[in-house]
Amino acid sequence: MNVLTLHKKVWESLLARRSQMPHALLLVGQKGLGKFELARHFAASLLCEAPQESGLACGRCLACNWYQQGNHPDFRLLQPEALAEEVEAEDGKKKPSQQITIDQVRGLDEYLNVGTHRHGLRIIIVNPAEAMNRSTANSLLKTLEEPAPSTLFLLISNEPLRLLPTIRSRCQVVPVPVPQPAVSIQALHEEGITDAERWLALAGGSPGLALELSASGQAAWLDLLIKRLGGGRHVDPLAMAGELEKAIKESKGKLLLKAVVDAVQKWSVDLNLAKSGLPVRYFLSHQATTLGLADMIPSIRLIHFYRDLIKRRQEAEQPLNARLFLEGVFLDYRALFAN
Repeated sequence: MNVLTLHKKVWESLLARRSQMPHALLLVGQKGLGKFELARHFAASLLCEAPQESGLACGRCLACNWYQQGNHPDFRLLQPEALAEEVEAEDGKKKPSQQITIDQVRGLDEYLNVGTHRHGLRIIIVNPAEAMNRSTANSLLKTLEEPAPSTLFLLISNEPLRLLPTIRSRCQVVPVPVPQPAVSIQALHEEGITDAERWLALAGGSPGLALELSASGQAAWLDLLIKRLGGGRHVDPLAMAGELEKAIKESKGKLLLKAVVDAVQKWSVDLNLAKSGLPVRYFLSHQATTLGLADMIPSIRLIHFYRDLIKRRQEAEQPLNARLFLEGVFLDYRALFAN
């Protein structure tokens, strides 16, 4: 998927900064918009020794060859170990970290205290920036407060409010908006996604997330979940929890508990929209069902249910009994329809 086509204006705004480069840029926007790829393209362009008129890297010079091979001496990528493509979970081994560690940030000290290899710009991408705990973020903040010469930090964030305000204040913010639906749908069709509208809606308009969802084999459990939720007051919470727990186990780590809660949250949003007489946002083909169910539920119950789901979503990140957890969620859902 070509993120430069999806975000033409953002790309142009990045290129416009080349003449007066700040020491830190913060790319913000919801998950799945391609912010990381934008940052990668921009870094390649800045490191390239003969960039094209379009601003893209030439792909042929020595610097481009180094960058493509992942060993450019003036480039560093800070990201959680779990995001590295080569990392695979193995039985009996410690799970890869979901956070950017303080050792990764401290490892920049020596790197920043020497001159650049090609006498140009030094670039560090931090992805995602909210994957730093407070200690790690404070360590990075010291570097941002006293930036090394010829150095650019490219921070990427899906949730910028989770960052320290002092870090946000030391970056120039680059908003990455949700593309127009028609543009995203066309991009998804070019990737061979036939039901692009469905996945794009479920992804909240993020084409990258829509592509990920469509390729993840999640259709079966999603269809099951929505079918059961569509039963309203007739839903069997205990049986439903058992079915979803089975799907989680059979996925062998591909389906996480938090993804199930996310889907229920989106269903709840659609119920609230339907209650207000507005079109649904996520489950487009279930507009009529959602409207019928929303008519049976008092507005105040929907509001409280959604607020409770926010807490449930946080709890789903913790190690717990999935079956009991889901039973609680679905019992609360059925209670929405109580007389």
